[in-house]
Amino acid sequence: MAFVSVLSKTTTFVPTTRAVNTRREGLPVSRRAQGSTIRNPTSMTLTSGPKTSTSVKKLKAPSELLSKTSIFIFDCDGVVWRGDSVIDRVPEVLEYMRSLGKQVFFVTNNSTKSRAGYLNKFTKLGLDAQAEEIFSSSFAAAAYLEQTNFKATGKKVYVIGEVGIPEELDLIGVPYIGGPADAEKQPNMAAGGRLEHDHDVGAVIVGFDRYINYYKIQYAQLCINENPGCKFIATNLDAVTHLTDAQEWAGNGSMVGAIKGCTGKEPILVGKPSPLMIDYIVSKYGISRDEICMVGDRLDTDVLFGKDNGLSSVLTLSGVTTEEKLLSPENKIKPDYYVDSIADFLPRPELN
Repeated sequence: MAFVSVLSKTTTFVPTTRAVNTRREGLPVSRRAQGSTIRNPTSMTLTSGPKTSTSVKKLKAPSELLSKTSIFIFDCDGVVWRGDSVIDRVPEVLEYMRSLGKQVFFVTNNSTKSRAGYLNKFTKLGLDAQAEEIFSSSFAAAAYLEQTNFKATGKKVYVIGEVGIPEELDLIGVPYIGGPADAEKQPNMAAGGRLEHDHDVGAVIVGFDRYINYYKIQYAQLCINENPGCKFIATNLDAVTHLTDAQEWAGNGSMVGAIKGCTGKEPILVGKPSPLMIDYIVSKYGISRDEICMVGDRLDTDVLFGKDNGLSSVLTLSGVTTEEKLLSPENKIKPDYYVDSIADFLPRPELN
């Protein structure tokens, strides 16, 4: 399968009139349409706080939500799967949604895989998905670089992360170093030791990295602190993630935190709740925001992503957020509905 860049060679994202379900051979090639732009995350400020409601209700009648929603955006970890285990009845949910004519997208903050890699995971888990329905934060990082015309600078990227980011950078022709190649490296910390770094690095992308080490942290801080204008890009700030279905694991927030701590710099965030991915979807497919529902298991990324971007939102309790935390007086981020899992979207015989 050949995968090509989904972005135009301009500094704006471009929509296409192609229907979502009409191609399966690879990622869609963008076509420019006059007047269609996406907001630049560097020039945007998220609202000072999400729009909140005084109460949140559990979804009792699926038709209440389905009747007013045309597009569902699902987070992956904790919603569709946990680790490498599909959450109960998810295949039925996706089949049911499509049978109703709903458009389905998958947006994940996990950057360890490219869109091609995630398509392979969906296939291995027996889940029906198209490459163009999948948006990962590794894709978002590459999308941001292409939007800002980074390639024209002649600079390269230093990657903290796994194969997903390099694979997406290959698709847009941006050179990079680091990533998996630096997994075993150690700096010389003997007397007089120093780590030399590439002064042509113009951006550091920090994604989830199970092979994070001191060499990578030191290399990143040298690039950010000593290379003029070097961008610090974070794929996401998630505190925890689901590497397995047995427990929560430290997320990319820990990697980004290490780089923030040694550079004193704040990153450019490209994953949820940044508007970059939803702006791309809205622009590309000509979708009205009031027809879209964001479904996720995190309040501070998924639900906030929905509320700050004008979408309805559903929190599922199948991931990292408990009902106790959701309903706590301290929680100010309120979804429109919540469910035990997305299996609650399926019709219930007693309601028919």
